[in-house]
Amino acid sequence: MTIAVDTERRIGSVLPRGGLLAALGVISFSLTFPGTAWGLESFGPWSLVSLRIALSALIASALLLGQRVPVPDRAHWGGLAVVAGGSLIGFPLLTTLALETSTTSHAAVVIGLLPLATAALGAVRTGRRPSRAFWTAALAGAVVVAVFTVQQSGGALSAGDVYLFAALLVCAAAYVEGGRLAAVMPGWQVVGWALVLCLPFALAGSAVALAYEPWRLTAHGLAGLLWLAVGSNCFGLYVWYRGLAAVGVTKASQLQLAQPLLTLVWSVLLLGEHLSPAAPLAAAGVLVCIAVTQRARS
Repeated sequence: MTIAVDTERRIGSVLPRGGLLAALGVISFSLTFPGTAWGLESFGPWSLVSLRIALSALIASALLLGQRVPVPDRAHWGGLAVVAGGSLIGFPLLTTLALETSTTSHAAVVIGLLPLATAALGAVRTGRRPSRAFWTAALAGAVVVAVFTVQQSGGALSAGDVYLFAALLVCAAAYVEGGRLAAVMPGWQVVGWALVLCLPFALAGSAVALAYEPWRLTAHGLAGLLWLAVGSNCFGLYVWYRGLAAVGVTKASQLQLAQPLLTLVWSVLLLGEHLSPAAPLAAAGVLVCIAVTQRARS
């Protein structure tokens, strides 16, 4: 999180701050599935998720104590619980279970529907009314992702897709609530206090899961775990929620249309997975949709 603060200070005056922070979050999140695939080389799904949350929660607790951050008002704890349950527990657990049977590339394109879900929930939660051009571009991006998903899977959905679609819903709700909270408190505190809520469950879950699931330490496994704890949970969520607060949930969420395509690149470079010839066409379509949504006015 300290790195995120320094990065924001250096480049925030050169580029649009909110969009830049949201984009940094998307880049961080795009490495989550490859990191999970690496982590599963060493740990079982329940162990990996519990350890991921426990490590990031310990980091967050140390920062909150070190900065002597006051405890949030009682009115904010409900929203923090939604953030914790959705983006810190539900999404990691459901996607990790899905990746036991799905490839990272398949999971990435299914999760590509997350921006539309986030925008829809955000519009309901905040009462904002995005323009018709915005919704047209957002729906077009979702269609591109959906067609690409069906093409990748050969027309049949895998069992892991049930986990992935459930992950979409809980994560979208967490993003909307986190974006709202980041407007009244620093983004890193939103993430930090949500992680503190998770800490008791994560420590207990780690102890139980490690006792019942087989595990063996490997370089890939440890690197994946560390990235999930520090890169995704700490840095990624910090800059993402700051971006949501700055430019709005509906607009920032559409930057995530690029996330599955970035994950496809990482899956080839880091995991050696095969990239479909349709990926460049999908990338072009999605990038056009992103450009339109960012220009459309609410």
